[in-house]
Amino acid sequence: MTQFKLYHVRAHNVGQTLADMLRNVYAGKSWGEIKQMVRGRKVEINGNLCIDETRRLKPGEIVRVHGESLAKPPDEQHINIRHQDEHLLVVEKPPGITTLRHREEQHWDDKRKNRQPTLEELLQKVISLHGVSRMPGRGAGHPLQQSRKQLNRKIVRGQAKLKVRAVHRLDRETSGLMIFALSPVAEQALVKMFSSHTVERAYLAVVHGEVSSPGRIESMLTRDRGDGLRGSLPAGKTTDDAKAAVTHYKPIRRIGPLYTLIECRLETGRTHQIRIHLAEAGHMLCGEEMYTRRQPGAEIVQDVTQAPRHALHAYKLSFAHPVTGERLTFEQKMPVDLAKWMKKLEPVETDE
Repeated sequence: MTQFKLYHVRAHNVGQTLADMLRNVYAGKSWGEIKQMVRGRKVEINGNLCIDETRRLKPGEIVRVHGESLAKPPDEQHINIRHQDEHLLVVEKPPGITTLRHREEQHWDDKRKNRQPTLEELLQKVISLHGVSRMPGRGAGHPLQQSRKQLNRKIVRGQAKLKVRAVHRLDRETSGLMIFALSPVAEQALVKMFSSHTVERAYLAVVHGEVSSPGRIESMLTRDRGDGLRGSLPAGKTTDDAKAAVTHYKPIRRIGPLYTLIECRLETGRTHQIRIHLAEAGHMLCGEEMYTRRQPGAEIVQDVTQAPRHALHAYKLSFAHPVTGERLTFEQKMPVDLAKWMKKLEPVETDE
């Protein structure tokens, strides 16, 4: 774990660029040094690596500045495709990468995008090389083993016309199974399936406190619950943007005396739904940096677990193929970074 300093985005920082804020904090550093700090992978916003010094700051965000460079964002080498046919992909998403390019990043040039690619963009490169045949083993001839220069050269030549189409999202730091459409017919069908909640999704989460029995959380989620964060409205209240959200959970096992591994299943799929519901229920995700209060003005929950990221992993995905109707079910075990960290939370057994 590297040493770091935390800075909260205050009212006077909102709308500033990341570079502007850091220049005020580190008054002795030049603009060039600030730029190098950001592009050198030493800065995170809300636990997410940020290498764009022009990124505009939003209310409630937390900027973390590290003393050492963090790991590079995932690239083609980190993409594992579990299923591929002419209509869709099932992919194991690594942590540290967004699903889609944010609206404010759409205008970025290719060089800037390549410094911090999205999962959609990486998949487009891989599929443009490989077409619709199933992925072979990762030998020397596999496209994922080729250099970025070779990859880009082949894509420029236009070897394939397939378009990768996102139909749902996972947060940047959430790992796990995702579906992407490859054909218009699959895209339309999958969007309807997600809207009607016929795609079964299950997550593993490590949370604060003891969860002793299954439960169900239902609330109306809004973009601003009163402190600039997404969250649940008080019972009986509503806003124009409020949407119903339902999360089911059940305990799997205790991890030491202070934490619990649970399974969460989504009945709806709202932005940050699991993270919000668990925090408001008093069982904040380990590694959570944004939703650290049960409600506006409440005491902040201190996380001392040193989790490498928020401890949330989409481990199971089950759905009917949108074209063939075949039932497809996939599972992915807890990734290495979280598995190693969880072992450190377990009490050390001693001989008496």
